[in-house]
Amino acid sequence: MSSDLRRITRALHSVSDKTGLVAFARTLVGHGVELVSTGGTAKALTDAGLPVRDVSDLTNFPEMMDGRVKTLHPKVHGGLLAMRENPEHEAAMLAHDIAPIDLLVVNLYPFEATVAKGADHETCIENIDIGGPAMIRAAAKNHADVAVVVDVSDYATLTAAMDAHKGATDFKLRQHLAQKAYARTAAYDAAISNWFAQAIGEVNPAYRAIGGALAEPMRYGENPHQTAGFYKTPEQRPGVSTAHQVQGKTLSYNNVNDTDAAFECVSEFDPARTAAVAIIKHANPCGVAEGATLADAYERALACDPVSAFGGIVALNRRLDAKAAAEIVKIFTEVIIAPEADDEAIALIAAKKNLRLLLTRGLPNPRAQGLTFKTVAGGLLVQSRDNAVVDDMDLRVVTKRAPTEQELADMRFAFRVAKHVKSNAIVYAKNGATVGIGAGQMSRVDSSRIAAWKAAEAAKAAGLSQSLAVGSVVASDAFFPFADGLLAAAEAGATAVIQPGGSMRDDDVIKAADEAGLAMVLTGHRHFRH
Repeated sequence: MSSDLRRITRALHSVSDKTGLVAFARTLVGHGVELVSTGGTAKALTDAGLPVRDVSDLTNFPEMMDGRVKTLHPKVHGGLLAMRENPEHEAAMLAHDIAPIDLLVVNLYPFEATVAKGADHETCIENIDIGGPAMIRAAAKNHADVAVVVDVSDYATLTAAMDAHKGATDFKLRQHLAQKAYARTAAYDAAISNWFAQAIGEVNPAYRAIGGALAEPMRYGENPHQTAGFYKTPEQRPGVSTAHQVQGKTLSYNNVNDTDAAFECVSEFDPARTAAVAIIKHANPCGVAEGATLADAYERALACDPVSAFGGIVALNRRLDAKAAAEIVKIFTEVIIAPEADDEAIALIAAKKNLRLLLTRGLPNPRAQGLTFKTVAGGLLVQSRDNAVVDDMDLRVVTKRAPTEQELADMRFAFRVAKHVKSNAIVYAKNGATVGIGAGQMSRVDSSRIAAWKAAEAAKAAGLSQSLAVGSVVASDAFFPFADGLLAAAEAGATAVIQPGGSMRDDDVIKAADEAGLAMVLTGHRHFRH
């Protein structure tokens, strides 16, 4: 036998997820492996007719304290940590009657799933595994001699290795399994620590851990020379990470990023109130609209910037129907994401084999708490999610002219969209649809001018002689530091303005609005999105 091969003679099983357990254990028995197990795992194997030695027989101690103590024992950890062919370790095993354990199969108490179900504090605490992580870390540390499996998807890999090596595992496989084991316990502890911080109201804990499970390895990142992977975190927020992909090519890094931006944007619109569609390109909205139907909303969103919409992401806040699907597939679209879809709509989209269709079974709550993360050199920026919603804000009229009911409705609409536009953000809107969007400029006046230019170009594309910005309202994600950005909007034809306020020159901006005959309201909330 090769020097890096280690034959498995004894395996310890302790699993909460029993998927594939019996078939895997039966294969081990076929290779002459002795099975040792705990509690419910032992019962499942025994019920299947497999020979199993209870861990209490190994330790000479019963399970106690409601199962909290069963594997925390030298005969377990000694069997996992003992270095084979080390004379001192061999002598200690002989002196204390410690048998070697060559394979550990553990998946942890379902803490993340318990939290996701909304369980009470005590139940969550009881689903924090202690013995499992301790054994996993011990076995992984001693991977020179011991194999450790923490994921049911690795049963087949280990079985194949044993078949190839006459019941043994090779060092490279044990290294791979050990790395995965430590990553699993790290992600598990991250989930626990973050849940605990939230439970006790700790905003900035001394240590912040982030963990996730690989959802999809990607061909590359933002650019072909970058590597990338998509990882799911424990947060159960409807969106691209929880969606079922009905059809289409594998999502790329940019697809995931843009699809998330699209679905978060459209979630601002309550489906019980209105149908809404957001079209996203490079993480920025290029058209958003409400409508009586999804098809109507899509047509109006597309009209805002039909050029940029080509190759974009389309997000819908209601069940996708055939009429809307028929309109969407008329131009090249990368991804469609919606809570649900009719069979007829799915059939229409199926004709576009590369078009991805994602169904989420729900919308993310724009008011929900949560954390967002951004990397910087040598660190992380962690903040609470921007869950401010314009409907909850106390809008303050500061101009001589108050907005009309239609202007006020369009103001709220425009400010919802501005929240999802890269700063500096300017959004022109009219009758529940964007008509011009300026994003990501270094000066607010430039964003305002670009948005106005976009509105004029959209009018030309529609065969209209007058800019779509005429008679619109304008939203700014942050205050106008000077009156120039506001005046640019007035020149474009806007009649009303919604902005956070808070500038040293608010009085000057308000005066300019009055002189231009604009109505203006302040929200008191900024929506920077960098």
